[in-house]
Amino acid sequence: MGGWTIGIIGGSGLYAIDGLEEAEWRAVDTPFGAPSDQLLFGRVGAVNIVFLPRHGRGHVIPPSELNARANIYALKAAGVTDVLAISSIGSLQEELEPGRFVIVEQFIDRTTQRNPSFFGRGLVAHVSMAEPVCPRLSGFAAAAVARAGGKLSEGATYLAMEGPQFSSRAESLLYRQWGADVIGMTAMPEARLAREAELPYALIGMVTDYDCWRESEAHVEVSEVIRQMHANGDLARRSVAHFLAALPPERTPSPLDTVLDAALITAPDHRDPALIAKLTPLLARVLGG
Repeated sequence: MGGWTIGIIGGSGLYAIDGLEEAEWRAVDTPFGAPSDQLLFGRVGAVNIVFLPRHGRGHVIPPSELNARANIYALKAAGVTDVLAISSIGSLQEELEPGRFVIVEQFIDRTTQRNPSFFGRGLVAHVSMAEPVCPRLSGFAAAAVARAGGKLSEGATYLAMEGPQFSSRAESLLYRQWGADVIGMTAMPEARLAREAELPYALIGMVTDYDCWRESEAHVEVSEVIRQMHANGDLARRSVAHFLAALPPERTPSPLDTVLDAALITAPDHRDPALIAKLTPLLARVLGG
């Protein structure tokens, strides 16, 4: 039992947390380099907050250049217990119109240029991604969007593409055939790394456009995405406020807090001490360090 420290990764459209007390930006570094920006520490009521703008303040980092390992490592080292990610997304389904908020349940990862793991030679780990988000956090997030007055859909499958270009029409139509509901450029490997760091993770997606699969629609353009992104921003901030206000006073343990217990496969006498030291915030619990 203990309190909550919520890491909030703000994507396009969410660059601030309303009602944040004792707010302080702190520069941090990690063995994987610098995260996207300084971390903003503070609290809302009894809940400790660590906020990270995913693309940096001013949106200066493109999706393929995001240092997701540094971002998740920095949040873990800062004492975060759970991660709520906010992200702008495109829709691959008619009923998920621009302005709707979507709680993501599954992922299809089509990224190709990003390192998806903290582990490697000398310390191999295989975490399960069968259920890649935390159902408890996702439930809190859905209830928060509803209380904020947002149009809400749950249980979506998110197609993570490399970018930074938008999809071709053939790709967009293919992803619909695969059963994807929404498309974005940032949730992978972010969600994978959160699982390796034993951080329960939930994603609120904010629909900005219909991608390009609708032949009757104009092709997606940045100007339209930005317009809808700003329209979504106020609802996103209200949703985060409701999410934080509704958290129980005590955080009961989650099964995701201990996933590394069943994931490390390298024999103890063959583990690389240098890699173990590099991953100290992630491994301290499981290795007793």
